[in-house]
Amino acid sequence: MVQSTAHSFKDNAREALGDAQLQRALSNVPKGFIDKRAKARDGLPEFDALRDAGRDIKNHTLAHLDLYLETYERKVAESGGVVHWARTAEEARNAILDICRERGARTVTKGKSMVSEEIGLNDALEAADIEPVETDLGEYIIQLRHETPSHIIAPAVHLSKDQVEESFREAHTELPADRDLTEPVSLLHEARQILRQKYLDADIGITGANFLIAETGTSIIVTNEGNGDLTQTLPKVHIVLATIEKVVPTLEDVSTILRILARSATGQEFSSYTTFSTGPRRADDPDGPEEYHVILLDNGRADVLGTEFQEMLRCIRCGACLNHCPIYHAVGGHAYGWVYSGPIGAVLDPALIGVEEAGSLPNASTFCGRCEEVCPMRIPLPKMMRHWREREFEKHLSPASVRTGLGLWAFMARRPGLYRAATRLAMGALKALSGGRGRLSSVPLAGGWTRYRDLPAPQGKTFQALWRERQHG
Repeated sequence: MVQSTAHSFKDNAREALGDAQLQRALSNVPKGFIDKRAKARDGLPEFDALRDAGRDIKNHTLAHLDLYLETYERKVAESGGVVHWARTAEEARNAILDICRERGARTVTKGKSMVSEEIGLNDALEAADIEPVETDLGEYIIQLRHETPSHIIAPAVHLSKDQVEESFREAHTELPADRDLTEPVSLLHEARQILRQKYLDADIGITGANFLIAETGTSIIVTNEGNGDLTQTLPKVHIVLATIEKVVPTLEDVSTILRILARSATGQEFSSYTTFSTGPRRADDPDGPEEYHVILLDNGRADVLGTEFQEMLRCIRCGACLNHCPIYHAVGGHAYGWVYSGPIGAVLDPALIGVEEAGSLPNASTFCGRCEEVCPMRIPLPKMMRHWREREFEKHLSPASVRTGLGLWAFMARRPGLYRAATRLAMGALKALSGGRGRLSSVPLAGGWTRYRDLPAPQGKTFQALWRERQHG
C-alpha cells in the first residue's frame, strides 16, 4: 500500500513550490486541458443536460448498489467469469496473487489503474517474484523512475521531456547512445518497442475498469493508446480490478456518461479506444483470454454510503477538477501525499485513510468552486471539503491557533452589538495603519498572507453597515 505523507501536506507543498522543474511542468496543465474541455463542451449543446442525467444515473445506482452488484456478479458468472469480493486492499492483493501463483505467472502486464496504486499492487507482485509491467506510457515512465502518478489521467505530467529521455537511457540498456530521443514521437517509439515484447511474454493482464455494467456483466476501459486492449486480450488470464461504485445499471446508462467523460478529461469527443469485455474467450472468438476474473474492492467505500460524503462516489475519474484547480496547478499531485490528488483527493483520501492522516488536504482549497463547476457528475466538492473541515475540528485535529481563532469569532458572533463595534474598530485601525496607501505590507496574525503579497486596507463601511443601508433603502 502506498505510504501516505498526506499529513505533511504543508511541507510537501512548500517543497513543490520551490521546485523550478516541477513548476515549469505544471505550467502545462492549464494550457493542455482547460481550453480543450471548454471547446468540447461548447460543441455539445446538451452537455449540461448529460451532466444532470449522469448525476441521476449514479445517484440511482448508489441508492440500490447492493442490487446492482449482485446482478453484475450473476451476469459475470453467466458469461464464464469469476467475481472475487475484497473488503480491504489486502484481500484484493491476496486475490490477485492467488490467481497469479495458481497459474505460475512470472510476468504481468497492467493497464492504467489508480485502484492498483491504492492497494499497492506492484510492490506486492514484486515481493512475490512476479514482474509487473505498466503499459500506459505515462505509467511506464514513472515505473522506470520508481515514482507514483501525480495525476489521475496524466500520471507523468510532472516530468519534462528531458527527464523522460534520461530515464529511458538509464533503463533501456541496449539503447544506442546516438539514438535521437529529443522528440515526443521518438520517445513513444522507444517505449513501444520495449513494451511490444512484454505484451507477448505476459502470463496475466490486469486492467482497471471505468465502468461495470450490471445488465450484461461487462467491464469497460477507455484509453488513448490501445494498451488496455493488448493487456487484456493477449495473456491467457485477464484480471479486472475495480471498486464497487464503478457499477452502472445498463449499456444505455454507460453511453450517456461516456459522452461527457472524455470531453471533461481531455477535451476529446471520445477516447481513441473504448473497450467492452464480457467474460473469457468463447469457442468461436478469434482471440481473448481463457480466464476472466473481476476483483471487486470496497476498501471503505461502503462506509461512505448514506453519509454526507456519498456524492463523492459519483466520480468517474476524469481529472477535470484537478485540471481546473489553482492549488493543483501550484503544487502538483505528489504534494497531496497519497494516491488521489486535487479536489477529488481532498474529499476521497480522508474517507479512505482517515481524517487524522489526510485532514490537511481539504484545507488546501480557496473554495473558488471551479472544481464543482466543471465536474461532469456535479459532485459538490467544496461542500464536502467543508464537511471534512468540520470533522477535523470536531476531532480536535485543527491547530491550536485555528481553534482559538474560531472560538473567538464564535464568541463575537453570538454578541452582534459587540461584533459590530469590534469590526468597526478593526477596520478603522487597519485603515489608519495603511497610511492612506490602501494596502498593508505587514499585519499581526496575517503573516501567511503578507509574506508574499500586500493586504488590501479596508475601505468604506463594514459589511453589516452596508447591509443595513440596503435593507432600509
